[in-house]
Amino acid sequence: MDTSSREHDIVLYGATGFVGRLIAGYLAEHAPVGLRVGLAGRSRSRLEAVRSQLPATAHGWALIEAGSEDADSIAALAAGTRVLFTTVGPYAKHGLPVVGACARAGTHYADLAGEVSFVREAIDRFDALARANGARVVHSCGYDSVPSDLAVLLLHQAAEADDAGGLVEVQLVATAKAGISGGTLESMRGQLDAMRSSTALRSLAADPYALSPDRTKEPTIQQPPDAGPVRHSDDGTWTVPFIMAPFNTRIVRRSNALQGWAYGRSLQYGEVMGVARGPAGAVIARAVALGLRAFTAAITFAPTRRVFDRCLPPPGTGPSTKTQRAGWFHSQVTACTEDGHRYQAIAAGPGDPGYAATAVMAGETALALALDGDRLPAAQGSLTPATALGNVLVQRLRAAGHTYEVTKLG
Repeated sequence: MDTSSREHDIVLYGATGFVGRLIAGYLAEHAPVGLRVGLAGRSRSRLEAVRSQLPATAHGWALIEAGSEDADSIAALAAGTRVLFTTVGPYAKHGLPVVGACARAGTHYADLAGEVSFVREAIDRFDALARANGARVVHSCGYDSVPSDLAVLLLHQAAEADDAGGLVEVQLVATAKAGISGGTLESMRGQLDAMRSSTALRSLAADPYALSPDRTKEPTIQQPPDAGPVRHSDDGTWTVPFIMAPFNTRIVRRSNALQGWAYGRSLQYGEVMGVARGPAGAVIARAVALGLRAFTAAITFAPTRRVFDRCLPPPGTGPSTKTQRAGWFHSQVTACTEDGHRYQAIAAGPGDPGYAATAVMAGETALALALDGDRLPAAQGSLTPATALGNVLVQRLRAAGHTYEVTKLG
């Protein structure tokens, strides 16, 4: 579908939200002159307030009133732009009408989703329609799940270049200095509530291949659980289960399947969070693992949840600018191949991973979709960062100050 005559090149839907404002700021600083950007949301006055705080280069950007509960406004929003990036979550509640409108209009779509059930439903309902209309639907274009997805892609490419066989055992160890926002907490609560009330969603969440394009072609065996605390064999770091692993691992496995299982049919991929080294590391890791389990239980139990709701940040709020600037993320991904070779990838960057760094990933995703069409992988439909954007996004993120590198270990 030809979208060249549309009014906007990029529309950021949810521009008045906490992360939306950060992405708007990034685009204002990095979008090339002449790129037609629009800011969309339910309140024009709030959109005006956001635009007024951006650099002068953004003061001419269009403001578009739209809400996911108004199908006509979302259809017009999608039909008027070449690329639509949405931050409006929880996506299970607000996202499907936006995906559908973009699929029907042949508009490239991207989001920050970390919700397995939402992505699965979007695939089932709109993948074929998006492919028919030439739209790329790219989920999870922030810390969920760009570092994971691109790092494994680079490991595959390095092993393939060396004719070292497919990837077999791959594990990501994540370390970060990060805060949390009310929107992230709301999404987490929503997913836990949905799983508690639905056997089907619990089954979906338990399936490591829940996002596969063809579940019948995946292994029947389960991927090994990410147990913890565990002492990492490479450098002695103690690790605990990573709260983002249940989603990130499914995105990586979907990327493998969408590419004809190019990474390897025997791929086993897991993620853990690095805590500390040495004897003290074991104690800290046990405390962190216990704390994570207690927190998850507390926000699903009504009495303790009410207490947490009074203490934790509400939707629309998040870490201060100072806290975001002090943050960072570092993902070390180690891979063994079928021929016994070992590789290591590093994906890292400055800024709070869920906010400052995510704004970079999201902004560069939107710019790649709008500007780099001729260089992107030849794919349409429901995709992942690796399969929709691949090395183009790697190059953009490197230029933006993030690290993506691979080393052969032996």
